[in-house]
Amino acid sequence: MRERGESMSTGGGRAEAQQAVRRARQAASQARIAAASRAHRDTMVREMFALPVRDCAYRCAGRPVSVLRAGQQTPADELGLSQLRDRGFEISVVTVDPAGAGDVRGGEVRGGDLRSVPMPPRSFDIVHCALLLDRIEHVELVLDRFISALRPGGLLLLHIRDRDCGVGLLDRVLPQWARRLLWARLAPGRPGPFPAVYEQAASDRGIQAHMQMRGLLISRRETARTRPADPDRLARAVSAACRLICWLTRGRLTDAHDEVFYVIKKPEDPFARVV
Repeated sequence: MRERGESMSTGGGRAEAQQAVRRARQAASQARIAAASRAHRDTMVREMFALPVRDCAYRCAGRPVSVLRAGQQTPADELGLSQLRDRGFEISVVTVDPAGAGDVRGGEVRGGDLRSVPMPPRSFDIVHCALLLDRIEHVELVLDRFISALRPGGLLLLHIRDRDCGVGLLDRVLPQWARRLLWARLAPGRPGPFPAVYEQAASDRGIQAHMQMRGLLISRRETARTRPADPDRLARAVSAACRLICWLTRGRLTDAHDEVFYVIKKPEDPFARVV
């Protein structure tokens, strides 16, 4: 009887040990998944935008940080909002999109046109708009509505495809079938191509002039050349065409970049103007 009791005790101990090992493995697996998720999330953060957004969050301590996201294609991850939430900041995101859909991570979605959807004045700390202004009309009206919706001291974060570059010209003049072919080869898996409107205000020169006229300060500006680093034959043809466009226009349509990023601040003083 004693041997049987010892055997049962030993068997029970083994079962408990095996369960403990399984629990430890599950916990380690969950920790790896969480770490991988955080790492992926961190790679999506654009420090140019995330740093001023972080400063804005500290200035808003004691109340939620309100963010307007213009269009569902505007990437929410690049502002580092998830990291701020992890630190205890309360972030409120409103997405305005004509389809009334998008990944907003629990935020509010307002279906409608940016030119007419209600945007209460001085109601957002941050307005974020990426790769949208080149494919809509009445860009100046949309920009003015963004500016009006910002609180004094708020941030306007813009990412545009520059009208005044070789890629912008090709996008405007190529037939739709060619645009679809180029998009499928150079941007596989991404939604598009979208309408190529490219108003004058949706250019680097246009944005800078509009912000100066409205008294906003462009605190940081960066450019990017987004064509593949190791292009195939089709991409090489596009690069050659862009270089030719730049040469023929004597640099007015540049080949140095095709996208521009801006961090723009609305003055605290409503009567302030940029000199």
